[in-house]
Amino acid sequence: MTDKIVLTKEGYQKLIEELNHLKTKKRREVAEQLAHARAFGDLRENAEYETAKEDKRQLETRIEELERKVTSARVVDTSEIPAGKAFLGATLELKNLNTGETIRYTLVAQDEADFNQGKISVTSPIGKGLLGKAEGEKAEIQVPAGKIKFQILKITR
Repeated sequence: MTDKIVLTKEGYQKLIEELNHLKTKKRREVAEQLAHARAFGDLRENAEYETAKEDKRQLETRIEELERKVTSARVVDTSEIPAGKAFLGATLELKNLNTGETIRYTLVAQDEADFNQGKISVTSPIGKGLLGKAEGEKAEIQVPAGKIKFQILKITR
């Protein structure tokens, strides 16, 4: 039994795009690497051939993983999310009450998290601490470095 994974529409689309890229362009590239390596003759002591076989194995493993995720994905309709509440797909403007800094995070599923793009997982300590909060509310969140206090300034979807 496969557990459902929850994704935003954008996250689901990225999975589909990566899967299509791997199944078409990347498979062709790996097949060409294998054919090129085979052309060197004796396969028993052919490092290029072994490398190409390993690349193919890793590619097929990733394709299988993505196919499982795509088939078990539940795409969240952001129109179902309560307005003014911090839920999956919401973008939060926060004030760090410890530093006075204002930051912006979008709450996403674990598979979509990318801290450099301001996308934090709802399963992360900060994501969990913000879930369900409303504009104006404060949250004190325990993170590995200590406690961070946030105030939610604005929530958009």
